[in-house]
Amino acid sequence: MKEDLTHRTKQFALETIRFSRTFPDSMESQIIRRQLIRAASSVGANYRAACRSRSKRDFISKIGVVVEEADEVGYWLELFEDLRGSQHPKLAALMKEAGEIAAIMVASINTARSRQD
Repeated sequence: MKEDLTHRTKQFALETIRFSRTFPDSMESQIIRRQLIRAASSVGANYRAACRSRSKRDFISKIGVVVEEADEVGYWLELFEDLRGSQHPKLAALMKEAGEIAAIMVASINTARSRQD
């Protein structure tokens, strides 16, 4: 499971980066692109860090960051969609994946908390 999520979060970052290459060259699109890439790549990086955490408390904290970053990806994608005025199939798939990753991580936090003591 851990290896699957490591791969999944890395693929999420790669797909987000690839999608961002389709953005127009406008100033606002480039700002969104940078923020989007930063947040999407942070999902996988922070998940990897969580996998190497030293305690359950550390794990919960690091997974919390993953949830925040996945949610931020959703925000930037929504913003881009609103500016664009139409939905792109890849954008919808990335928004869905961001939500699924966040949900998986919230479930991991809840499990870790229930086993903490």
